[in-house]
Amino acid sequence: MNGRPEPDSPRPTTASAGGAAAAPEPKPAEPAAAEAQQAAPAAAGAAAEEREQPQNAWSARRDLIDHSPRTMNFNGGSPSFGGSLVGGNQHGVSGGRVTGDVIMGTKTEIHYAIAGYSAPASASGEIPRTTLDRLAATFAADEEVMAELLERLRRDRVLVLSGARFTGRRTAALMLLHRLAAAPVRALVSDTGPSSLAEQFAAEEQARGYVLCDLVTRRDRPLREPHLLAAKDRLAERNAYLVVTVGPTAVLEDVPAVEWRPPAAAEVLRAHLDAGPAQETAAKLLDLPAVTEFLERGHQLREVAVFAQLLTGHAAGSVTEDDVSQFSLLSLEHQVQEWFEEDESAIHLRDKAFLVALAAFDGGPYALTAELSDLLYRFLQETENPARVPEVPVFGTHIGKRLRLARAERFEDDEHTEWGLVLQQKARFRDERASLVLLRELWTGHPSARPALIKWLRQLADDGRPLVRTRAASTVAILARTDLPSAMALVIEPWATSQRFRQRLVAVNSLTFAHLIGTPNIPRILDAWCEGDDARLRWVAVRSYGLIGPERPAEAMAALRGAVRRLYDDKPDDLDEAMAGELAEAVELLLLSPASDQVLAELREHLDRDRAVHDLALAGFVNACRRTEDDERYGTPLVLAWYARAVPERDTAARGIPHLWRAALADPRATRHALDVLRDWVLIADRAGATEWALAALLPTLVTTPAEHQRLSHLLRTMPGEDGNPPPPVAARLLTTLPTR
Repeated sequence: MNGRPEPDSPRPTTASAGGAAAAPEPKPAEPAAAEAQQAAPAAAGAAAEEREQPQNAWSARRDLIDHSPRTMNFNGGSPSFGGSLVGGNQHGVSGGRVTGDVIMGTKTEIHYAIAGYSAPASASGEIPRTTLDRLAATFAADEEVMAELLERLRRDRVLVLSGARFTGRRTAALMLLHRLAAAPVRALVSDTGPSSLAEQFAAEEQARGYVLCDLVTRRDRPLREPHLLAAKDRLAERNAYLVVTVGPTAVLEDVPAVEWRPPAAAEVLRAHLDAGPAQETAAKLLDLPAVTEFLERGHQLREVAVFAQLLTGHAAGSVTEDDVSQFSLLSLEHQVQEWFEEDESAIHLRDKAFLVALAAFDGGPYALTAELSDLLYRFLQETENPARVPEVPVFGTHIGKRLRLARAERFEDDEHTEWGLVLQQKARFRDERASLVLLRELWTGHPSARPALIKWLRQLADDGRPLVRTRAASTVAILARTDLPSAMALVIEPWATSQRFRQRLVAVNSLTFAHLIGTPNIPRILDAWCEGDDARLRWVAVRSYGLIGPERPAEAMAALRGAVRRLYDDKPDDLDEAMAGELAEAVELLLLSPASDQVLAELREHLDRDRAVHDLALAGFVNACRRTEDDERYGTPLVLAWYARAVPERDTAARGIPHLWRAALADPRATRHALDVLRDWVLIADRAGATEWALAALLPTLVTTPAEHQRLSHLLRTMPGEDGNPPPPVAARLLTTLPTR
């Protein structure tokens, strides 16, 4: 239910990627045998698929638009890939960059003389009074919540605060003790054993406040209620208090932990500015566009604190405006680096695999992302230790905890399927740039992960769900934007030369996405493939021309004309009909793109140059005439609506469309298909008055000779209605629009 299968090919019967994710290796000691065993069904599937009818270019583009990620789609005025407008109907592809070289190119390098960005909490020892006073001056929180926590701490002597990292839970713990005047405050080491917690409060200790941040717990060493009761007795003897902070995955048994909810970033930023030398200009600083953008991206409170120092420097003239605007991206890059540089005790390998899967399926169904992240987790385990049997826990971290780690959120939205839109629970990063930065960091900063990532992407390319294959393509496009030679050699070229249609289609989509996010030299690659001897590479190039051609329509049409001439010259008596069909579908896509007027002019200009180009133009034109709005059976024909809008303005389409129609109806190779399309248009006109009026305006322009009159009048007089019924009434009305012989 996570995507629409190809409508032009049988439903796949092979196991999905998710099904493979839970299957263990039968013989870990013989990896070659295991791989051969896995390859056998894949080879059988490949042979079966080659006998299937490949998905046509129009349907493939529809899947590409339906399932492209938000960073490569038209979303709220940030166009880079997605629906384009041809006369008001959204059904094309347009180009543009995602977020520019600052994300997709080299890493942002900004150096700040600001300490404390990621300074760890004190391991052990007394916390200076000056530190507590400084934190109190900039602390922001819901006072009602703080009052409840204070009352609970005063009553129980011990309070356990649970929350994600960098949400201000340590600061909140210190402020609770500060407000209780429990001074001095001593920090306990995080690896203090739960069973020895009460022993930390020795009689000779002078501290009245204790804070234990990020208590380390395990399944065999949980924090239990008796541990807290023993600590409470010791604390009561000394009139002292203890606040323990734990993460979302801490192992607790019968311990009443309180979930810490951080204050809004805007409140924390204002509190820091009001407490500093920039107090007088705080309001003006908060109104800066860079500040508004920063606050909208869900940054952590530690980043907010450093950003406040940066703004203070900007107010004093020591920090440039460009440094302020770049800090948000720099913070994100640091976060991504931490995710992958942390050891297993902080972020488990399975969670890192989830982060990668979320980057690929950002905004997609959560269940699908989790399923495929476990598949990647297996491949990463194989990279770490090929002799070990990969293991995936059946039950793992709760979705809420997992998304908090990823700085992501859940939401419900419709997903395109073969049955229409279906409501699903989805997940996405709060910062839409995270997926781009994460994949770039993974590909360039951690090359040891490449074998597992490539194996994962290859399996995604064979998945039966269009959503999965589209996201595999968009992921590879980001890798290509980062390192084109490696992505081409390791992923795209093997797909492009594959015998399997699905893999070649993913190569097409990868190159399309890569071009649209600014990867250089993609047109040069396509030109070389189109002119080369490899039929599979030519197929990939032709499909890609139909998608990226609107940006360079003259060059795309020239390449397609050259390809069809070569096709006719190679085997004039045994034409490769499949490749000829692909070329016609590429022309069809270009005709229904933002460059439609220019493509139409190209078709008309070169129509009678030679037989190969003539056939290509008419086949592509008739294909385009078949397409209706939203692909509905009785939707408005897109080309007919285009003509209806063009007539009052007398633009190119007003002359070009009738010209190509007359050529198609007069050509023996195209007549039957053209008459079939006209018959469909008449049936649509019987249900829609606007279509009838448009067709009534077009038909007279198609009659310039007695033969043309006879052909159209015969169609309107003899065409059957639906289910073998007599001609529809609209046919008789349209017959009256034909000029007299």
